[in-house]
Amino acid sequence: MQALTGVAPLAKQYDGYIIDLWGTVHDGVQPYPGAIECLKALRAAGKRVVMLSNAPRPAEVVATQLEHFGVSRALHDGVMTSGELVRTLLRERTDPWFARLGHKVLHVGGTHDLGLYDGLALDRVKDASEAQFILNTGPDAERGTDSVDPYLPELRTGLERGLPMLCANPDMVVVKGGRRMICAGALASFYEQEGGNVKWIGKPYPDVYAPVFNMLNVPQNRILAIGDALATDMRGAAVAGIDGAWILGGIHQEMIGDNAALAAEEAKGAGLRPVACLPRLVW
Repeated sequence: MQALTGVAPLAKQYDGYIIDLWGTVHDGVQPYPGAIECLKALRAAGKRVVMLSNAPRPAEVVATQLEHFGVSRALHDGVMTSGELVRTLLRERTDPWFARLGHKVLHVGGTHDLGLYDGLALDRVKDASEAQFILNTGPDAERGTDSVDPYLPELRTGLERGLPMLCANPDMVVVKGGRRMICAGALASFYEQEGGNVKWIGKPYPDVYAPVFNMLNVPQNRILAIGDALATDMRGAAVAGIDGAWILGGIHQEMIGDNAALAAEEAKGAGLRPVACLPRLVW
């Protein structure tokens, strides 16, 4: 794994870039220094760029949010999210797991994720005792984002009733403006460990990469995935059969810092081989 200070040394090796958002381009509050300039440099070099996020929201919503961060649509060839794939799978129901779901759903998540349901023939219910499945988009800030505890009543009811859970964001934790919070993945992990049936959608699972490859439209061996999470971004790249560049300044900052040697040990321990690590998404 090369220890680099920026993306520029890799530019000649790749024509398409899959770039993570939270922890790589921004911290949930503002873009990281140098990130937008890096995107501009990639575009100036004629590179194709697709943003891939585990956000449990429609891709168009995230694309609009990126504009508020200063990431214009000219800086990428499209956005793909775990939420967008969830919407497609729920609408089409050709996948056997989705085909057997009912239409009464218990939403576990904040109101900011409700756009996920737009245009879907689903009946949101307020109690797990009325639901046919659970759609988990993550903790609600009003109920708490520090632990699974506030969500145990509905999760335990779901377990008792054998409700399948659809997890629209496999991330376990996120750092927002310097504060660490649990994500939908933490709730889904608890549910699965307690014997629940969970369908995970998003990185590092391979299904989310297929539409991204179509959007990039370059040979797979010329694609580089850039992201900050070893368990989702780098493992996802490995699962998808593409190279990965690991940003150390995101979710793993507190543990690894900019220590490339320690990063190499962590990657090896996880059975992963990113081609490079770098402190931030900079050119």
